[in-house]
Amino acid sequence: MGRSSKDKRDIYYRLAKEEGWRARSAFKLLQLDQEFNLFTGVNRAVDLCAAPGSWSQVLSRKLRGCTEKGEKGESGEEVKIVAVDLQAMAPLPGVTQIQGDITKVSTAQEIIRHFEGQPADLVVCDGAPDVTGLHDVDEYIQAQLLLAALNITTHVLKPGGTFVAKIFRGKDVTLLYSQLKLFFDGVTCTKPRSSRNSSIEAFVVCQNYSPPKGYIPNMSNPLLDHSYDVDFNQLEGPNRVIVPFLACGDLSAYDSDRTYPLQLDADKEYQYTPPTQPPIRPPYQQACHLRKKNLLSREDAPSVCPTQSQDESEPNAEST
Repeated sequence: MGRSSKDKRDIYYRLAKEEGWRARSAFKLLQLDQEFNLFTGVNRAVDLCAAPGSWSQVLSRKLRGCTEKGEKGESGEEVKIVAVDLQAMAPLPGVTQIQGDITKVSTAQEIIRHFEGQPADLVVCDGAPDVTGLHDVDEYIQAQLLLAALNITTHVLKPGGTFVAKIFRGKDVTLLYSQLKLFFDGVTCTKPRSSRNSSIEAFVVCQNYSPPKGYIPNMSNPLLDHSYDVDFNQLEGPNRVIVPFLACGDLSAYDSDRTYPLQLDADKEYQYTPPTQPPIRPPYQQACHLRKKNLLSREDAPSVCPTQSQDESEPNAEST
């Protein structure tokens, strides 16, 4: 099938292109903000694992787009947004990009330097591993990624700040909740309406950052690396942490698992919209090149992909 079949399959993929978002995941952060007012009073925000940049786009439009000049927040302070990712990302207005590793203390120091020594008001992370389909493996890797994001957050977030991150809900998710509750007064697990029901992803919204007394952020050791010799699902009483679960987005919003006709408005003819911004130098660029040249099944396929122009690369980030 052609491109129209992909558009027809996913309403949020189509709306993202029509509204100029780099990926459909932008609607997830927008719906989280509608429920939790994440952007109220925020002047300094950090987007971890930012590529291709849809969440950074939301931060830029919401925090900087509220005024004509788009430079001042509600409090009159200058709005600053920092996006961090290992991959390169096309520039965004008002967003400072750091191509770095969130497990390095140097990355945290560079974030604070861009904020001129001030801590962040909000840290968001939509990062996820390349899923294997083996849920136990995927959940473990995602949990480690979330803990890495939490670790760098303890270096850059101000007391009372907010942390939002993707989480895969599994049988051992109680351990993650208990670790998050050590640092935040309020922890809520939520699933936006734009997130597919078939996906195990959800998001944790952690509010009012208040680290334990005497806690010193440290990148040298894994955060709260306990031995896994306890069945955490059997914990009871105060040792077991149950966080509230909330669905974001009312029933009038589009259903991410439903198929809609291409022409939503009877008075407006459907027009195909190309992706806003394809990824820059994605890790799967070599595989895409081999597929285009029909070299995937050949033993003499080249090991290094030649340099390609952006127009030649066909990977599409909007399907995430």
